[in-house]
Amino acid sequence: MIIHWEAFVQVFIAAFTSAVLVVGFYALGLRLLVRAGRAPVVAPAEFTDAITVITEKEARRAEKAAAKAAKRSPLTEGQKRVALVAAYLCFGVCAAAVLGGLLLILFNH
Repeated sequence: MIIHWEAFVQVFIAAFTSAVLVVGFYALGLRLLVRAGRAPVVAPAEFTDAITVITEKEARRAEKAAAKAAKRSPLTEGQKRVALVAAYLCFGVCAAAVLGGLLLILFNH
């Protein structure tokens, strides 16, 4: 059995780079989404007792805090719009990277 170390290193570097880029663009997209005044608030879900679930009161408090933070944002409406578009572009880059990886796996044999 022969191990092609050069190919292994190439795959490792490609995987590491793509993982860093996808996570980085996703984090940047979330940050821009919050700056645009559209903080993602997730409704609580019912799980087993192994996971702590927030109550309805805590969820309402989180929504109220997000709305309050959006109101006192120092950005103008135009800047918020630009941040929102940039956030969607970041999410699009993430989706394109994942789709490109899947296409490479499926059609590059």
